[in-house]
Amino acid sequence: MALEVRPIRLPGTADGSGAEELLAYAGLLGRLDVESLGTSELTRRPPEVLHDLRRAEYAVRTGLGAFDAGRLVGLAEVQWEVDDGESTSYIEVLGVEPSRRREGIGSTLLEAAEAAARAAGRPSTVLSADHPVDHDKAGGPRLEPPQGEGDIPADAPAARFALAHGYALGQLYRVSAMEVAGRADEFHRRLGAARARGGDAYRLVAWRDRAPDELVDSLALAHERMSTDPPAGAIAWGLEHWNASRIRDGERRSEEVGRVGLSVAAVAADGEVAGFTELSLLPGSTAVEQWDTIVLAPHRGHRLGMRMKLENLVQLVGVDGSRERVYTWNADENEHMLAINVDLGFRPFAYESVWQRP
Repeated sequence: MALEVRPIRLPGTADGSGAEELLAYAGLLGRLDVESLGTSELTRRPPEVLHDLRRAEYAVRTGLGAFDAGRLVGLAEVQWEVDDGESTSYIEVLGVEPSRRREGIGSTLLEAAEAAARAAGRPSTVLSADHPVDHDKAGGPRLEPPQGEGDIPADAPAARFALAHGYALGQLYRVSAMEVAGRADEFHRRLGAARARGGDAYRLVAWRDRAPDELVDSLALAHERMSTDPPAGAIAWGLEHWNASRIRDGERRSEEVGRVGLSVAAVAADGEVAGFTELSLLPGSTAVEQWDTIVLAPHRGHRLGMRMKLENLVQLVGVDGSRERVYTWNADENEHMLAINVDLGFRPFAYESVWQRP
């Protein structure tokens, strides 16, 4: 086997000439999602993959391919913040075609991803993998993170791989799914009750795609807190630096790949953002991703998390009633946010394991 590992070649457009490697890369991403999650409805389409791999203003994302005789047999995707003060990189995807496993391809890809991160001055690597929820937990040892109640089979291929390469399990994220089809009346009713209980200390502001100019600076500060405030387990997550320009860049990128963004912010009496929540509607899919939700520490205890999420779900069914499911990711030790999600109807769907070398 003459294996070649290198960045995939990026075409001018996802449907133009020279897009063969990009399409093979996106296709393998989908097959890996089906294997680990049972669905590809969250898989990024080729135009979004292309857009992500070109992104460079605030974060660099590199797609590496393992090629055998010109055929893509494995991939890895590594990302890091552009800011010079950061040292952490994130290997968010690493996978090999099922028929080519146990040949050392995954190890070669991991080595290449780590080398790319070191060359960029980001030597602290965080590795992620997805696992179906094992409701039966039939036999065999389990791996538990330092915090939280979740666990994964110790003999899961991703776990064996990470441990063999010196990584330690630092955190589990619970991936949950909620059906939203046919629940418009319920969301309206529950939002009305939440508004009545919540009083008028905070006003909720909803928008589609572009945040109001008067909130964007305060919203950026809340986004930055999102990279430091949620539970981190034993993972040394890096700080994300946010400003108004980064907010606008994210809005432009979402629009360019065909996503619709729905957001709600809780605004305090002084005009500052006390918290926010985001939904991202994938193009060509009936799925919705629940992105960041945070209530800043001075404003907790007013049930703003539930109010904001209900407000955004009402906005969702008004904007696109064809959407069927919302997916969300939460640290397994984040009991408060998990309780809100369970109350809304989210159910465990998968786990995302997060690993880091001690």
